[in-house]
Amino acid sequence: MSLSRRQFALSLAATATLPAKLSAQEDDVLNALRSTLFGTPPEFQAGMDFLRARGNPDVVPALLTGLRFTRTRRDEIAWVIEALSGETHGTDWFNWMLWQERNSDLIPHPSLATFKREVFLNLDRDFDLFLRPEYLARDKMKIRLEEITWGGVVKDGIPSLDNPTLIDAKDAAYMKDSDLVFGVTINGDTRAYPLRIMGWHEMFNEVIGGVPVALAYCTLCGSGILFETQVLGRSKPLVFGSSGFLYRSNKLMFDRETHSLWNQYTGKPVVGPLVDSGIELKQRPVVITEWGTWKAAHPDSKILSKDTGFHRNYASGAVYREYFASDDLMFPAQVDQRVHKQKDYVFAIREFGAARAWPLDAFKGRPVINDAIAERPLVLMGNPGERSVRAYERGSHQFTSSKGALIDETGAAWRVSEDALLGPGDQTLPRVAGHISYWFAWDNYVGDVATVYRQ
Repeated sequence: MSLSRRQFALSLAATATLPAKLSAQEDDVLNALRSTLFGTPPEFQAGMDFLRARGNPDVVPALLTGLRFTRTRRDEIAWVIEALSGETHGTDWFNWMLWQERNSDLIPHPSLATFKREVFLNLDRDFDLFLRPEYLARDKMKIRLEEITWGGVVKDGIPSLDNPTLIDAKDAAYMKDSDLVFGVTINGDTRAYPLRIMGWHEMFNEVIGGVPVALAYCTLCGSGILFETQVLGRSKPLVFGSSGFLYRSNKLMFDRETHSLWNQYTGKPVVGPLVDSGIELKQRPVVITEWGTWKAAHPDSKILSKDTGFHRNYASGAVYREYFASDDLMFPAQVDQRVHKQKDYVFAIREFGAARAWPLDAFKGRPVINDAIAERPLVLMGNPGERSVRAYERGSHQFTSSKGALIDETGAAWRVSEDALLGPGDQTLPRVAGHISYWFAWDNYVGDVATVYRQ
C-alpha cells in the first residue's frame, strides 16, 4: 500500500502548495504545528522555538506528522521532538512511531485532531468522509488518532472488486498450478480468488451460496479474512472498501453506507458513526492453497477472471514482490520477536470467546495437530508449503494422518470437506473459521488476550 518514491515526492509537493490560513486568534500551539508544513521560514522557526520553550511533549504526536510530510525541515522538527521527549531517534519517523506506540500514556494536545485532519485532507479531500471533527474526539474512537497513518493512496486508491466476473476452473488458462488462491465454499457454491489478483484490490464484496460476504485482504499483514456482511439490525449488507489509512501496519477498511473506519483484523468499527454499535463481523472459513490443489479437489469451482475492469499487472509474483520477500515491515508496528519473527506466518482463530494462533512451521512434518481453544477440542490440518491450514471441531476424537488420509483413534477414515469432517455412521464435525496472518499483526491486535500453540 505504498506509492513509488517519485509519486510520494509529488504528493508531498502538492501538499505544500495548499497552505492553511493561520489566524492570530487561533491556538498558538496549532499555529506552531501548522508552521511545520505550511509556514514561512520565519513562522516555522518561531513555531519550533515556541514549542521547545513550552516544554510539553504532548505536541510530539502532531510533530511526527510534520516530520513525515516535510521535505526540508526534518532536522529542525526532529531536534524539537528529541528535546521534548528525551529520546534520540533523529529524523527516523518509523522508529519515532514505534516509540509513540510504546508510550500510550502520552495524551496528545487537543490540536492534534485539527492539524492531522488538515494534513490528510490536503492529500485527498474525500478523507473528510472518515475524519469529521465529531468522529475524532478521543473518547469517541476505539484506536489512537496519533497512530493512524496514511498508506500512500487516496480513498479507493486500492479499488475493491464488487461482484466481479468469475469463470470456470477449466477456462483459467492464465493460472499456474503453483499460484496461491483464497478458496471459499458456502452452501455448495465453490470459488477461488487468486492472491496475484487480490493483492491489487485487497477487498471483494460478493454473495456466495446466498450469503453476502467480503474478503478483507491486508497485504501488509498477510491476512485475508472472510466476513459475513449482513449484520443484525441493518436492512442491507455492508459493502466495504479501502480507506487509504493504516493502523499499526493494518489496513483500515470502510463501509460505504456510513463511512465508518473498521479494523480489518478484528472486523470491528473503530472510527465514525458505527463505533458504539456493538457490531463485530462474523467470520467464515477461508483457506489459502495452491490452485492446482484446489482445482483437483473442486473441479467445478469458479475462479476470478483476470478481466476485472482495472489495468494492473496480474502476473504471478508481481504484486508486492519486494515486500513479501523481505523480513522488514513497510509501516511501523511494535512486535514481540523473542519467539517468532515479525513476518512468520501463523494460523489464527478467534472463536468460542477466545483467541489462539498456531505457527505455520508447527505443521512441518506433522500435518495433523490435535489441540483446543477455550477447552473446545480442535483438529487442524496444515501444509506449510501451500500456506494452507483448516480447522475443525473434533469432539472426543484423536486424529492422525496416514498416507494422506485422516484417521481417528479407532482406525476409521474421515473425509475432509470444506464445510465439515465426515465420518462413519453419518458423523460430522463442523469447520471452524480461521485465517493466515503474519505474526506481528496477531501480536499487535490480539496478543495480549491470546494464546499461542507451542510444539
